[in-house]
Amino acid sequence: METIIHKIRLFDIAQADAFESWVQNVDYATCPDLPSVVRFDVHRASLEPNAPYHYVEVIKITDRAAFDADMETSTFAGLVQAFSRMAEVVEELAGEQLGSGYAAG
Repeated sequence: METIIHKIRLFDIAQADAFESWVQNVDYATCPDLPSVVRFDVHRASLEPNAPYHYVEVIKITDRAAFDADMETSTFAGLVQAFSRMAEVVEELAGEQLGSGYAAG
C-alpha cells in the first residue's frame, strides 16, 4: 500500500468553512467511486492566513498505477476542478507503507 500526503494552501482563508464542507460532503463521499483509494483523510493544520499550508490530506492507495488510472476518470476531474477553485497543493510526499503499521484496539 502506498501513502500520498499533500500539503494544501487555500487561496482565501475566509473560504475555510466552504472548503471543509466540500471535503466532508463531496470529497469524502466520492472516494468509494475511486477503486484505488483505501483511505482518505484531510486534517486542518492552521487557519493563519500566512501559514505555508492550511490542511494536510493523507491518501492511502492500493498502488500508484491504479491511482493514476482513477485520476483519468471524469469523477476525479470533477474533484480537481472544484478543489482548484479553492486551494492548491504546495507539497507532495509519497511512500510505501512498511508492514501493517499500528492501530489501537
